[in-house]
Amino acid sequence: MDTITVRLAKAKDAPLLPAVERSAAQVFLQLPDLAWIANDRVQTEERHLELIEHGAAWVAVNPEDIPIAFLNGKWTDQDLHINEISVQFNYQGKGIGRKMMNAAREWAESHGCLSITLTTFRDVPWNEGFYRSLGFTTLKSSELTMTLNAVMKEEADAGLPIEQRCAMSLRLQ
Repeated sequence: MDTITVRLAKAKDAPLLPAVERSAAQVFLQLPDLAWIANDRVQTEERHLELIEHGAAWVAVNPEDIPIAFLNGKWTDQDLHINEISVQFNYQGKGIGRKMMNAAREWAESHGCLSITLTTFRDVPWNEGFYRSLGFTTLKSSELTMTLNAVMKEEADAGLPIEQRCAMSLRLQ
């Protein structure tokens, strides 16, 4: 994967990112209880543009500079909160997600963030376990910030099975 480069996302990438997310979600077809995610809504082009302009957004691109993965989030409470990381289905399992998380970590550290937070599925192998391998810890409900509580509520309202979700944090510096 030496030919894959991670860079900050640009407005020109936004129209391509919903298709990347849709492709990435196909991995959920392996899990009968979560297979519906493969056909669920994805972030819109407009949402991507907003995060590119006001948040933190990266893409992994092939040698032709076409996005094959993205990671986006926002800076909240002195933390970088990861909204989404998606790797096109045929590129999964090749270290691209790890490469993108490393870029986000470097950015967060250089911008004075205290931690990186995210929410994810507990028992999905490429979710909680992956983030633990990067040094994230799973938070107890009593450890959730107001921001993380709000994110978890939004996820429940959007139909995600909240009992299968968790919030995680990686302390920086």
